[in-house]
Order: sequence, then C-alpha cells, then structure tokens
Amino acid sequence: MYPLRLALIALGAVIASWGTLILIPSQSAAQKLMTPSFGAQQLLSPSASERILEIRVQGIQRIDPETVRSYMHIRAGEPFDAARIDQSLKSLFSTGLFADVSIRREKNILIVKVIENPIINQLAFEGLDFMEEEDLRKEVKLRSRVVYTRTRVQNDVKRIIDLYSRQGRFAVIVIPKVIKRPQNRVDLIFEIDEGQPTLIQKITFIGNKAYSDSRLRSVIQSSETSFYAFLTADDVYDPDRVRVDEELLRRYYYSRGYADFRVLSSTAELSRDRQAFFITFTVDEGVRYRLGHVEVKSELKGLDARRVDGVITVSKGDWYDGKEVDLSVSKLTDAVSGLGFAFIDIRSILKRDKGRRTVSVIFRIREGPRLFVERINIVGNVRTLDKVIRRKLKLAEGDAFNRSRYNRSQGKVRGLGYFKTQKFSRRPGSAKDKTIIDIEVEEQSTGSFVIGAGFSSSEGVITQATLTERNLLGKGQRLKIAASLGSQTQNFDIAFTEPYFLDRNLSASVNVFKSETEASDSISFSRSLVGMGFGFGFAYNDRLRQNLNYRLESKDIFDLDDDASIFVQQQEGESVTSAIGQSITYDIRDSRSGATEGYVIRLSNSLAGFGGDTRYLRSEISGAVYYQVAGDWVLRLGGEVGYIFGIGKDIRIDDRFFLGGDGTSRKLRGFAVAGIGPRDEDSDDALGGNLYVTSTAELSLPIGSASSFETRGFLFADMGTLMMIDDKDQPALPATGDCDPINDPLPSKCDGSKILEDDMLRLSVGVGVGVKTPFGVIRLNYAIPLLKADFDKLESFTFRFGTAF
Repeated sequence: MYPLRLALIALGAVIASWGTLILIPSQSAAQKLMTPSFGAQQLLSPSASERILEIRVQGIQRIDPETVRSYMHIRAGEPFDAARIDQSLKSLFSTGLFADVSIRREKNILIVKVIENPIINQLAFEGLDFMEEEDLRKEVKLRSRVVYTRTRVQNDVKRIIDLYSRQGRFAVIVIPKVIKRPQNRVDLIFEIDEGQPTLIQKITFIGNKAYSDSRLRSVIQSSETSFYAFLTADDVYDPDRVRVDEELLRRYYYSRGYADFRVLSSTAELSRDRQAFFITFTVDEGVRYRLGHVEVKSELKGLDARRVDGVITVSKGDWYDGKEVDLSVSKLTDAVSGLGFAFIDIRSILKRDKGRRTVSVIFRIREGPRLFVERINIVGNVRTLDKVIRRKLKLAEGDAFNRSRYNRSQGKVRGLGYFKTQKFSRRPGSAKDKTIIDIEVEEQSTGSFVIGAGFSSSEGVITQATLTERNLLGKGQRLKIAASLGSQTQNFDIAFTEPYFLDRNLSASVNVFKSETEASDSISFSRSLVGMGFGFGFAYNDRLRQNLNYRLESKDIFDLDDDASIFVQQQEGESVTSAIGQSITYDIRDSRSGATEGYVIRLSNSLAGFGGDTRYLRSEISGAVYYQVAGDWVLRLGGEVGYIFGIGKDIRIDDRFFLGGDGTSRKLRGFAVAGIGPRDEDSDDALGGNLYVTSTAELSLPIGSASSFETRGFLFADMGTLMMIDDKDQPALPATGDCDPINDPLPSKCDGSKILEDDMLRLSVGVGVGVKTPFGVIRLNYAIPLLKADFDKLESFTFRFGTAF
C-alpha cells in the first residue's frame, strides 16, 4: 500500500504543477454535475487568479463566433470562474442552436467547442387526406430555415396529434423522418397515418328518471354514430363538445323545475381498437320544484318595489324555470334603470323547501358600484360593419355599467349568427370608475344555397332551391331568392329585409312573388298570381312582435275544365287586389321548433280595396298551447278561426278559404286537399268558403331508444268546418222548372246546378310517425274521419318527405 500511496501523491503533484488542461464536460456530463462547487474544484488552481486572455470558438459553420460569446456569462479579460463557466455552458445549450457543447482551458485561453444543430431545409407532410396541409403548418412551430432539435420535433408531433384529436381522430400515428442534406441541413418529413375518425358508439345516461335516454340525446349536441355519419360531425368524439353537452343538460333541467340538477360526471371510454368511444353521463336530477313565494325587495332609497314587481315573468305555482328567473332579472334591471337608478345590482335568491318541493324566489334590488363604460372596442369584424354589432348591444359608451345588460349584449351578438366565435372582456379604464369593454369576433360565412326535394301524397314531387344571404355587404341585411316546383304548384319569391330601417329598431322588407297552381281533382281551374309587397316589423319585447304590410297582386283564373262549375266560370279572368294588413304574435314557447311548454297566439288582418277589383276584410286568429304531460310526452292543443267578408262585393273564389289535407296551411287530416266545404254538385268542384274553424289535439311521444333517428309517434284528433259562400252576383241563366228568382234567388235552382254545403263539424282521429334524419323529415299519418258530410273528399293516408343539401 505504501508504494501505491507514494505513486498517487506524485501523480497529483504533477497534475497540479501542470495546471494547463481542464476539461469541461459535455451536456450529458454537465447535467450530472450541476453544482457550482464541482466547477470550482475543476477550475481553481494555483493560477486561478489569472485572467482569460481569449475565448476561442471552434466547430461553428453558420453562426458567428461573437454570437456564441454573447450567450456566455463570462468575458475575455475576466478571471476564470467555474460557476460562471457552468452557467455559460447551460446558456449555450438552452439556445437550441447546438447539439453538443464543451468548454476547456488551455493556459489562459478558454476554448468553446460546439456542434451546431442542423437547419431545416424543407418541411413536408405525407399521408394527408382528412386534414389540409395549411392547417398543419399553422399548428407546428418548425419552419424552413429554423434550427432542428429533437425536442422541437417531439413537441410538434404532440401538436399534430392534439389537432387530430380535436377533430375526433385518436388513432392517428405521426412519424417524423429526417433526410440529411449538405451544409448541415436536413429535410423534415412528418409521415402521418390519419386513421379513421373515432366515433361515438353509444351515449348512455345514468340517474335520469324524469326523461328518457332518447329525449336527453336530443338535447345534447353529440350523437351516436350511424350509417349516415358522413353527413354530420356530431358523432365524432370531441371533449369540448361533451363539455357543451353538460351545459345543455343543465339548462334543459333548470328550465323544467329541476333546480338541484347536477352532472356528476361525463366519462368517455375508448375501445381497445381505438375506433369508438362510449360516453356516459351520470346525472342527479333532484326533485322538481314549483315556485313558492315570489317577492321583489328593494334596498334602494326612493324605490318602492311595488313599482316594478309587475315586470317579473314568474309567479307562484309555476314550475321553476331558471331561464325565466334570469329573464325577470333582466326585466327588473331595465325597469329600475328606466326610473332613473343607474347603479343597481339585482340578484335572485332561491330558498328551497324540499319537503314541499317548492322554491321561493326573492329578487333583491341593491345599489351597485358606480362604474361607467368608457369605451367599447370591436375587433375581428373584417366584413361586418361596427354599427351592426353596436346596435345589438344593450350598453353604450358613457352608460352606467350594468352586469345584466352586459350579459344580454353577449347573447344578442351571438344571436346574429354572423360570427363563428365572439369574446367579451373587460379591463380598467382611465379612472377607477370607468371600464373598457373589448369585443373580439371571428366572422363566418353567412350565405347559403339550399337545394331541396320532397314528396307528398297531395302535391306529388316538390323541388326547391333557395339562395340566402343573411349579412348582405356586411350591413346585416337579408336577401332571399327562392323557387319551388311541384307537380301542381310553382312558386317564385325574392325578398329583401333591412332589420334596422333608418337606424331604428324597425325592420323593413320588400318582396316580389309569382305563383301558379294547376287544376287538380278538387279544383277544376288553374290560377296564376303575380305581385309585390312591402312591410315593417317591430318588437315590443322578447315575446310580442307586430308586422304591418301592403300587398299588390294580379290574379288570373284560367284553363277551366269543360265541365267546370258555373260558379267558377263566371269568375274566369284577371283581377287586381290592393291590400294592407297586419299581424301580431305573442310567443312564450320554450322553443320555436320542438316546443314542449308554453303557448303562442297570432292575429292577422288584411283589408283590400285600396284600388284594384276586390274589396274585403280577412281576419285570422290562431293559437297553440303545449303541455309536458309526462317525461317526453307532449300534448299540443291548437285552434284557428278565419273569416272573410266582402265590402260591397262578393268574395272571389281565389280569395276564399280552402280546408283539408295534410301539408296545407289549413289542414284537416283524413280529408283531401280542399276536401270539405261548399261544393258544386254537378262538377264536383270545391268552391271554398268565407268562414272556417279548426281545432286539434295531438299527443307526441318518443319511440324507441336509439338516437340515430329522432323518431316520435303521434296520436291526434282534428276537428273543423268550412262554410258560407257568396253567390249574389251569379249571371242570369235560363230558368228550370221550379226556379223562383224572387223568393229563392239562389242560382243553384235557376241554372240547374246545386251547391252542396253543410256547416256540420268534421272530426277525424289518427296516428302518425315522424322521423327526423339528416336526409330530411319524414312524416306519415293515417286518419279516419268519424264525422263527415256525404260529399266530402277523403284521404286517409298521407306521406311527406323533405330535405335540403
């Protein structure tokens, strides 16, 4: 041991006396030796106080030596410092410019040896079919003439996989390949196996009792896959869409009395072959509450709550509806603000009584913070004018800031449908009592061209083409050009609408139209209609809207059958109608399509006689109420009444009402088109009527549990009648045997013909099936008339199909 110890001491003395060569480890070694003490032990020597005369850079090809020195934490002329040299080593590695770096000392010279990372010469993607190359280039960070590193490539591979995952493709495989080129350059190629889209095989709900799985599937946006998957992307798994589905479920339950509803979890399980997802929503419905005590409390000085409590839209005994509670808060905000109180804070406080299953609502009005809107900035609207957005806002610059109006403004801008995304944000203004609102939007296409096709048992084959632009020239104007061609009817219509005429909350519209209807089994004449009209519309509030209009029409009855009724023959030829009209609609349904609760009432009137050949007053009133009787079972009760009477003239046949036939505007299922009402006995022509009454009761219920097609069954009963006909001005015709034109002036006895008329109520009952598919809506009805007149025309089975693509 003693000779060995002497040898080691001697070797150490030699190394210490030389003190000329110190090796700084490369990256892998440096990562193991990160402490400053190590560097100090390696670099400190009896000559450590000497200064660095030169920093010499070796191995560079493209990079300037001064660039390398600029990244270091030590400079020429400074003493050797192990800690600062270690920091320099780490700094050079962190630049990403070098594959390897080493630092060593030769006497008073510090030598930095580097191996540069290659530069990307060309970036390419192979195997693309589903994804566009432009989208991938936007996603990755690597570009041509950018330094290549393995870390950067791995990060871009992850970005590409994430991009495909957001599009529902979780089976994607990305393999980066590098091809070396001269001058330390490389070509980087991402070879991509896109795989098949990862579809949703099954959507299941756990914990739902009030509503079936099929009903809840119709509420959410995601859907199960089916053979028509190429028509929709909703069956492709998207985690962001699932989060939206959770919110849709909450809104659905909250609006139907389930104030305690929660989505406990939403899980997505990927199949072993990575081709399908199984989504499970676990929910806690809680109990269904009715509204108990509803009260408005004011803590504002000078405000009596009784002055504004009439604007709330909820009342005791109603089912709790979170949407209506929020609407009441908005209405209270507007009402209180209108009384001169600018800074208010209105909140709804819920007090649940689970024993009685009631929830009391207290609307508390308090003084809010004094805050004004200093400025509203709108960015991202390249095409849409600023004023189109600003007129939808419930706040303006200089207004007192109001949280309710701020939230409503977001909904109004979203409701325009002009933008793919819209983001509202606030930031402090130039003073403590001022705020700036920033609105960032991303525009989307607002034009559409739709080609439709359909078939009905009454109209035969129907084709339709519609060109629509909802934001013409970025001004929010609407232009629609439509044409429909059927075996018996052809319609053409061009309409233009300015939603804010003269920059007021007043819509103005103008349209021109042409229609031709050919003779059918029930109507033995053809009719053409050419006209134009214009109108104005305005909304009193979110529920009540009114429209005023003027219409000028030129009508022609022609191409009469040889055996056409005398009552039709005497009206052959042209006529002109000049009429003004109005319609007012009150709608509190929970949805314009697929309503389950609420009601709608509509009244329309039309007065003709401002020029032209016809003079009449036409009035129609219709309404429907919806009840959710059990789960997804919805009962609709509806009725309609129409009456037209002449002013100094009889009503022409083409102005009268016709009733019967599924798919018509005034329908009575179980009867053919124009199947009931006054009819000529000899020619069997339908003559129409001046008064009609209809009512319907329809129970809608889901069929099956699969969500590939939304299928519902219907049980219905229709009732109605059509009566009254003008015949005072019939031409004098040769009399027959029992004609008495004085005591019985009806020409039906004087010309040998007879009008068949019976004002009895007709009644039909039936069943139906409706299937909503991506190809269109299919509706089949089978009705049996229980009450009918002998001369009525029947049609028990009707079939309708329509689609657009």
